[in-house]
Amino acid sequence: MERPQYKKLRQTYGFDDVALVPGDITINPDQTDISFSIDKLTFSIPIVASAMDGVVDSSFAVALGKLGGLAVLNLEGVQTRYSEPDSVLEKIANAQPQEVTALLQKIYTEPIKENLAGERIRAIKKAGVSCAVSLTPANTKRMSPIVVEAGADILVVQSTVTTARHVSKSYRGLIFSELVKQLPIPVVVGNCVSYSACRKLMETGIHGVLVGVGPGAACTTREVLGVGVPQVTATMDCAAAREDYFKASGRYVPIITDGGMRNGGDICKAFACGADAVMLGSIFAQTKEAPGRGNHWGMATPHEALPRGTRVRVGIRSTLEKILLGPTSVTDGTENLVGALRTAMGVCGARNIKEMHQTEVVIAPSIKTEGKFFQMMQASYK
Repeated sequence: MERPQYKKLRQTYGFDDVALVPGDITINPDQTDISFSIDKLTFSIPIVASAMDGVVDSSFAVALGKLGGLAVLNLEGVQTRYSEPDSVLEKIANAQPQEVTALLQKIYTEPIKENLAGERIRAIKKAGVSCAVSLTPANTKRMSPIVVEAGADILVVQSTVTTARHVSKSYRGLIFSELVKQLPIPVVVGNCVSYSACRKLMETGIHGVLVGVGPGAACTTREVLGVGVPQVTATMDCAAAREDYFKASGRYVPIITDGGMRNGGDICKAFACGADAVMLGSIFAQTKEAPGRGNHWGMATPHEALPRGTRVRVGIRSTLEKILLGPTSVTDGTENLVGALRTAMGVCGARNIKEMHQTEVVIAPSIKTEGKFFQMMQASYK
């Protein structure tokens, strides 16, 4: 008798494994609605900047907000540890590769200063744009009153892997159902990659979920811990949880695919797989407005005992407006991301993001190589 499997494995898929099928009708791109909402807040562009110190500071948050998107400021980063963060960011940018992790660990031992957290939030609000900030679960109870008092619009509670139930030695840990009742602003939680974890998080009353463990360009969680699910599968599984929760409760909780997207094609695939918005890091780190000077590192990179990330040099290639709205002269899909999304929606016959969720997605590992012999040959000469 054949011995049964110890564990059953299922196939999972990333962005390079799939393609979108054009619709039976097409729509003019300028007639598509790409807005998305978190609770009562609506944004004209469904693109969020990740809470990484090389990506978002107050001025970047203002710039993205004025273009219609949303940036998340890390309240546990250099912006709240140092009154003059630019000199610190300069040191990180100039550090040698073999020295940078130790330098980051040292820099992030500086205590978080609550007054700076309030100052950064107020600077964003003063410019007239929505302000979102990120905290880890360990600091949420202490810092959330400061977040509310300073006028932030959204609180993102973020860790490598987040669940509705967490076992620890503390007498009473962070309980999301209590947090959302205590705060007058929406709470977004991340990150998760499974149907069950996403569904249970939604049942606590939170207002949004970040999807993705380890796909980011600067993250090494998959190498260090061996955990993660490719983003196409993770997004689809969490979208299924959102739909089932909506049917059961009547409350729609958006999911935001976080990480792993390199170009407009990946972003369009994320929406077709069920995302309501996408969160980008390395793409924005390459803009002139980003504070990282062409460098990008993850929130867990400076961990004092087990770093899960690395500083990557992404370079400075364009402005924020050009990355989002064009016009562009590059052909690799890294600029005019909004134009790419609108065009894909038009080709797929989707008038809005929810209709884009209905786009057929096929397994297509040759989507980027089929018929591209000359492109690949020319790329090899560079």
